[in-house]
Amino acid sequence: MKLGFIGLGQMGAAMAANLVKAGHDVTVFNRTPAKAEPLVALGAYAAKTVADACRGDVVMTMLADDHAVEEAAFADRGIVNSLAKSALHISCSTISVALSERLTAAHAKAAQKFVSAPVFGRPDIAAAGKLAVAVAGPADALATAQPLLDAIGQKTFVLGEKPSAANLVKLSGNFLIANVIEALGEAVALVTKGGVDRHAYIDLLTSTLFSAPVYKVYGAIIANENYEPAGFAAPLGFKDVRLALAAAEDLRVPLPIASLLRDRFLRLLAEGGEALDWSAIATLSARDSGRS
Repeated sequence: MKLGFIGLGQMGAAMAANLVKAGHDVTVFNRTPAKAEPLVALGAYAAKTVADACRGDVVMTMLADDHAVEEAAFADRGIVNSLAKSALHISCSTISVALSERLTAAHAKAAQKFVSAPVFGRPDIAAAGKLAVAVAGPADALATAQPLLDAIGQKTFVLGEKPSAANLVKLSGNFLIANVIEALGEAVALVTKGGVDRHAYIDLLTSTLFSAPVYKVYGAIIANENYEPAGFAAPLGFKDVRLALAAAEDLRVPLPIASLLRDRFLRLLAEGGEALDWSAIATLSARDSGRS
């Protein structure tokens, strides 16, 4: 399939590479052109502008936040104005429910198709092509998207015909992961101050009561204090919790723990944690316990 891929951060670059390896005709764009070079070496083509990446049947976006997606989609030579009629935009970015609804309306007005397909998984999982894809959109658009989603993920979860449903699910999932990180941080601070080896503690937990991947991955990061380089940077975690709270406000659903997590991320950023992995909120519990 001929497609464009916009956004070559750690996640996007890995996803685009898997699309090339799967035999698709991929044109890539990033605001920092040098990030396209490894993909060109694999067989991709480099676009000089967003519009140049919109000349195929599909364009996929994997961008950091609402601002970046808005800029790519709604600029004068952005996706909406450049994509052909009946062509498809697949948004894999973690964005607000409100922006997803704006994109749905804008693409419909332009006689284009739109699907939201945010993904669960860190960069190593993206590189392995084993992401979990939460997708929503019209059935015909999903059928077009499926071969591409198969190239980047190990399983696709269809969540209905309204694209923003996938974004709501993604935000709720990241909210739950942040809950796990905070709880692990607090528990590890407790047992460590009591003299228990944190590595032995995490091994016990993740081998018995909490054997799910999220506990294994973040338990290891916390035990090893391995917060750099960031697989998912703290400002993105802060952003996702805020977006979950915004969605909850619109739906009139109280999320008291999300409010606490917002403040935890805000404190981490205020104390210089911009470059750290989002799991570094666990360090706050250690500091609160009197352990530096």
